[in-house]
Amino acid sequence: MNVRRLIPTTALAGAVTVGLVTLSACGGTSASGNEDGKLDVVASFYPMQYLAEEIGGDHVSVTTLTKPGVEPHDLELKPKQIGELGEADYILYLKGIQPAVDEAIKQAGVKNTVDAGTLTELEKHGTATDGHSHEGESPEEHEAHGAEEAHDAHGEEEAGADPHIWLDPVKYAEAAKGVGASLEKADPDNAAAYRKNTDALVKKLESLDAKFGQGLKNTSTKTFITTHSAFGYLAERYGLDQEGISGVDPESEPSPARIKQLQDTAKKDDVTTVFFETLASDRTAKTLARDTGLKTDVLDPLEGITERSRGTDYIEVMEANLTALQKALGAK
Repeated sequence: MNVRRLIPTTALAGAVTVGLVTLSACGGTSASGNEDGKLDVVASFYPMQYLAEEIGGDHVSVTTLTKPGVEPHDLELKPKQIGELGEADYILYLKGIQPAVDEAIKQAGVKNTVDAGTLTELEKHGTATDGHSHEGESPEEHEAHGAEEAHDAHGEEEAGADPHIWLDPVKYAEAAKGVGASLEKADPDNAAAYRKNTDALVKKLESLDAKFGQGLKNTSTKTFITTHSAFGYLAERYGLDQEGISGVDPESEPSPARIKQLQDTAKKDDVTTVFFETLASDRTAKTLARDTGLKTDVLDPLEGITERSRGTDYIEVMEANLTALQKALGAK
């Protein structure tokens, strides 16, 4: 994916080396990194933290590398954090979101390291994600749409698979099952508890999926515009069209040509709202909305929970996202 402000390889390698030296000075690790006997779990950012806490319950102690309010793509690890990675009993991350984390985890070499992206099937999504067919389009419209998709596909090849699986409750549930199974393997003494907690979380996610499916079944329009093209899986799941202002980077500047495309799309598809997120600037969204006479609202990619979030956890914020989409799309 296109991740902004990547850490230079040499600098990152140096930080990892310092971190591992710090770790070696601290001595070895025990079967459980906590004196209270809990499994010491490190999660890369909030969606992984939520899975670990919900499934691990009272048997894990979860630390997240990405503090509340920090944009996860921008995370730079301190040597102390890198050293602490090697002391973990279990690491849960999502490869492709945070390059600094990916490299540090690779160097840490913790046995029980799980990439949530391997627990479900990843797909490629461009700036625009279609959730429905192009029936009813004129030949000219179909040809134009095909050209757009070809352009998007080229960008997808460069960016790789879309890692935003947590924004699709179905894929997130698949990941949850995999996390539960891996925790059972890492800590067999508490396998029954992990299995029970996994089942409970999956039921929550199935209920959330049903709410989205019913709530977005009948809408006046299927198209939404967002600063962050994080909602490809969600759009595909519920038959919507995501139009990203500038791709996966919510703060990059869109080209004049892209702005013109979005203005045309807004008119053609009766778009009412330009969405922005809580962890990035809303300037581009508000400028586009002002120029096209649209409203603005928050569609949260749930990369972190802060005081600005419309809820205190994953389920609450996703329900707030559903409400925002229903309003913007004219749910009936």
